[in-house]
Amino acid sequence: MKAERKKRTLQLALWTWSWVATLALATFGHLYIWEENQSLTVFAIIVNLINGGFMVLANVKLFRQYDELEQKIHAEAMGLTLGATLVVGLTYSLLDQTNLIHSDAEIGILVMFISITYFISLLINRKKYL
Repeated sequence: MKAERKKRTLQLALWTWSWVATLALATFGHLYIWEENQSLTVFAIIVNLINGGFMVLANVKLFRQYDELEQKIHAEAMGLTLGATLVVGLTYSLLDQTNLIHSDAEIGILVMFISITYFISLLINRKKYL
């Protein structure tokens, strides 16, 4: 079981780094590599989307390797993260729409919020249950 979990963790890491690489290519390729070729940009975005799907599947496969307690810890952290992201994300967007913040609402800020919320939720849940 430990070897299978290690294998699944490695697969998730590889798919995650592959997704990051294709995201970078889709983001910067049209600026620095192929410039005015919209077909290559569309292709890079589609490749990134498909790669992201495989990353999600790898995450699900790893999740299935967890025992019941680990699944409970992660599920609670995911639930809290989803709820907090929905509330904070919509509030952030509303602040932008009503011009109460001076910059545009950027998705990168929300991604950082998601990451931090999930990490803190996992730490709290691990302390609570372990």
